[in-house]
Amino acid sequence: MSTAKGARARARIEVTAAIKDEARRQLAADGASKLSLRAVARELGMVSSALYRYFPSRDDLLTALIIDAYDSLGEAAEAAHAEAGDVAPARRWVAVCEAVRGWALAHPHEYALIYGSPVPGYSAPETTIPPAARVGVLFIGIVRDAFQRRGVARTPVPAELEPEARRMAADLAPDLPPEVVVALAAAWSQLYGLVGFELFGQFNRVVEDRAAFFRHAAARLADGVGLVFP
Repeated sequence: MSTAKGARARARIEVTAAIKDEARRQLAADGASKLSLRAVARELGMVSSALYRYFPSRDDLLTALIIDAYDSLGEAAEAAHAEAGDVAPARRWVAVCEAVRGWALAHPHEYALIYGSPVPGYSAPETTIPPAARVGVLFIGIVRDAFQRRGVARTPVPAELEPEARRMAADLAPDLPPEVVVALAAAWSQLYGLVGFELFGQFNRVVEDRAAFFRHAAARLADGVGLVFP
C-alpha cells in the first residue's frame, strides 16, 4: 500500500470512529429513535454529504453501532470464560453471566440499543446475526462440554412442545438433547431479563445487594439448564 493510500485509510478509520462516538453520545442523550445523521454531522463540523460517504443512511449507522455493541459484549463474555479456566461448566456459566451484567452496567445505552425497545422503522440486517450470537454460542459450548463430560440433568418437555424442541435443537445444537436446548434458550432469555430489570430500574426498592442476587440467580439459571455445581 502506498503512503498516500495508507494515510487515507487511517483517516477514514479515524473519521468513522469519530462518527460512531458522536452517535453513541446522541444515543445516550436522546435514544436510538432520535438518532440523526444531520445532527451527527453538525456536531462533528461536517456537511451531511461528507458523512453520507461513511454511512449512507441512519440505518447503516445504527447497524454499525449494533454490531459494535454485540461484538463488545461478546468479547467481554469470551474473556470472562477464558479467565475462568477449566473449572466446572456451571461455574463458567456464572462467570459469563456476570460478564454480561458487568458489560451492561458499563454500557447501559448500548445495552438498550441491542436489548431494549426496537427502533421504529429499523430492521436489522443479517450482518448483525453472527455478532448477536456470540454469547449464545458461548453458552451452548459450556452446556455441550457438560453434556459430553458428565451429562446434564434433563427435564422432559410437554408433548405439545416436542416438535418445536426438536426443531430448535436441529437449528441450534444438533448434538444436544432437545429438552436441554429448550432449557438453554429459556435460561438465555431469562438472563437478559435479569440484566434489563436491574439496568432499567425495575429492581429499585426491591433488590438492594444486586451483585449477590444476580450471582444467585445466574446459578439457578445454570441449574435450570441441568448444569451441576461440584
